[in-house]
Amino acid sequence: MGQGTPGDIEGQRTLPVTACPDRARVLGGAPSRAEGRGLTAPANQVRGARFSPAPSTMAAPGSHVGTGGGRETEEENGEGEEEEEQEGEAEAALRAVFPRDPALFAEFFPERRRFQLCGRVLRIAEHHGPRLGPAGAVWEAALSLCRFLGEQNLELAGRRVLELGAGTGIVGIFAAMLGAEVTLTDRPPALPQLRENVRRNFPGGTGGPRVRALRWGRDQRRFAPKFHLILGSDIVYDPSAFAPLLGTLRHLVVAPAQALLSARLRGGDAGTSRFFRQMLPPFFRVQLLRREPEEDIEIYAVTPLNQGRGAQPILGSLTVGWGDPEGD
Repeated sequence: MGQGTPGDIEGQRTLPVTACPDRARVLGGAPSRAEGRGLTAPANQVRGARFSPAPSTMAAPGSHVGTGGGRETEEENGEGEEEEEQEGEAEAALRAVFPRDPALFAEFFPERRRFQLCGRVLRIAEHHGPRLGPAGAVWEAALSLCRFLGEQNLELAGRRVLELGAGTGIVGIFAAMLGAEVTLTDRPPALPQLRENVRRNFPGGTGGPRVRALRWGRDQRRFAPKFHLILGSDIVYDPSAFAPLLGTLRHLVVAPAQALLSARLRGGDAGTSRFFRQMLPPFFRVQLLRREPEEDIEIYAVTPLNQGRGAQPILGSLTVGWGDPEGD
């Protein structure tokens, strides 16, 4: 495989934003940020959305499973009035035991929400708590990647897609709704949550994603490099995981495959930017497709160097509008 130069990142000309018919919407309180670590709050706390607060101790994106009851928030006005009445009674009973906000005990009471993205409704359970940690929540970078997939009209029907560090599985589930043959992967503790969310969105089982364990740097060779597209949202935040993630990408992203990775920039020069600007370029062509400065979120395309500039990637429509990269 050819070698590139560290820092040789492309894409200062980013793809135009094609308006999605609707943005992600969730029911609940007021926007906030996770405290103390400079992290964007989960997507139940996104800009312009209403949310039920998750625990303020949530760290960064990652994995977990909880047990017990939960609430399902409704996206659209006037929908689910009967459910809301029942949920209100359940919350009142909970407050009688724990007078403070029941969300403080979310590790025992998972949240169930509906997200409306590009005309599709996704039903997602979020299991907050110490076992899954950040994998128990939907994060804004995941919604950004979903919107990107919907806006760019990628030809995903029949394509084999694998999501790394899937967490709640919202990105891969959205890709499956667009017709892709999806495999959701994460560490073993996250698999029950993934299976639950697959059942919630594909109750008959037809067209739903597969769920498999994949620990970066350990399990990737159990997966043949046969996928057309690798997806990952907010999986680049822990420097100790950068090397195994790079090894996993090198195994799976083989021409003519591509990867689409969305990430919130964390950790300064030694954090997320180091992975994209120094660690990936020796092995991949890395191109910035979109930047969302208000949330410090970026979306990158990652293509094997041996694919060549003139070669057509398997998802040809993905390259429309890229143009020639410009320098910094």
